[in-house]
Amino acid sequence: MRFVLRVVKSLALLLVVIVAMGATWLYVSPPELLRVGDGYAAKIVCSNVFLAGRDPEQVLYEDVQAPGNPLLRLVRVAVDRQEKRVTARILGVFAPGYAIYRGALGCSSVPDGDFEAAASAVPDRPAAPEPQNDEIWPEGNAVAKVDDSRVDALLSDTNLTGPEARAVVVVHNGRIIAEHYGDGFNPTTPLTGWSMTKTVNAAIVGRLMLDNRIAFGDAALLPQWQGGDHSAIKLRDLLGMESGLAFNESYGTVADVTRMLYLDADMTALPASLPLEASPGVRFNYSSGTSVLISKIWMDRIGNMQAALAYPKMALFDPLGMSSAVLEVDARGTFAGSSYLYATARDWARFGQFLLQDGVWNGQRLLPERFMAAMRTPTAASGGKYTQAQAWLAAPGGDSSATAGLPEDTFWMEGHDGQSVAIVPSAKLVVVRLGLTPSWLGYRPQILVKEILAALPRQ
Repeated sequence: MRFVLRVVKSLALLLVVIVAMGATWLYVSPPELLRVGDGYAAKIVCSNVFLAGRDPEQVLYEDVQAPGNPLLRLVRVAVDRQEKRVTARILGVFAPGYAIYRGALGCSSVPDGDFEAAASAVPDRPAAPEPQNDEIWPEGNAVAKVDDSRVDALLSDTNLTGPEARAVVVVHNGRIIAEHYGDGFNPTTPLTGWSMTKTVNAAIVGRLMLDNRIAFGDAALLPQWQGGDHSAIKLRDLLGMESGLAFNESYGTVADVTRMLYLDADMTALPASLPLEASPGVRFNYSSGTSVLISKIWMDRIGNMQAALAYPKMALFDPLGMSSAVLEVDARGTFAGSSYLYATARDWARFGQFLLQDGVWNGQRLLPERFMAAMRTPTAASGGKYTQAQAWLAAPGGDSSATAGLPEDTFWMEGHDGQSVAIVPSAKLVVVRLGLTPSWLGYRPQILVKEILAALPRQ
């Protein structure tokens, strides 16, 4: 009996030692997967708390844990409203991830926890108060009542708007004719566009093209690309996702995209250092790293850091009246042009209407005709699905316009978890659909757009 007790005690001691060693390992050197999870949680909670005014625990559950990896259910977050910081930890202890709010520049992931370096790279820029404008959209934020019960009825059909739709806005003939919001969301709630940000980032390049400060054919785009194979990469190759860079966009594990977004303080470091896996202009490879590099390149063309940080608002958001739009930066001050633009659904609709109007707003051309032509022209390497300027011709899921039953001139902005803006110039129609709808649910917004087209009055 004593022998058995000694064995049990020895096993219990061994178990305690193993648990202690495991906890020490997790604390001192946590796996990258856990760091990515906590970095993601901190960033998403930060943006939704400080930009959208949402409850942090609700955001953690609804936006991070419910649709994500089961490990995320172990994450706990702490929000320091005075310091404007969010910390996320597995079990409240391990693999800390950090994010900081910087006013007009939104929230940034701070993977190294070096808040001092982040603050010195990009000082806090106070957010401007939302202007009060009672003019009819898009001049202001009031919406005139339009008697279109057929479209209203469509937006009440959850089979058409999809699971967890947070906002749907329908614009026809330049006016909002119908809109619908999910529980807890309204016309003033800023919502993330995820990869729809890429199209907006490209439009900022177009603004610089209008002033002849950058061109499609520019090469040797980064200092580290001077000489060697990378010097052959042209801006048009980056815009068309044909750079040849070996960027891994898989979200299933710790791939290049998640490492860039949640483990690197300088998001440009990884994609800029990647080898070429193909000659530029030959192979299509969808890459968020490409879009971050585009941000770096146009910011370098402006030259002055403060002027570059002010440029999206001055050159694009203010002229369009997108007063809610916040394009976020990384910890070192480069705009996260791949993923992080927050704006109300009505402001996303403004941008869609701007593209429908061929880059013209209030009679002023803001984007060159050649740039808008590129945004609607397919690339050969993508099989006609992607355009030469960070937009899609293929609907979400890959349907062509013909397959989806949509007009041939339809093009799209598309983002993670069910974000989309459909632009149909021939029908003078823009449909914004925002939500939290993972791709595995199989939702297709083109079905909604097709039904809306059928419900519109005949011209």
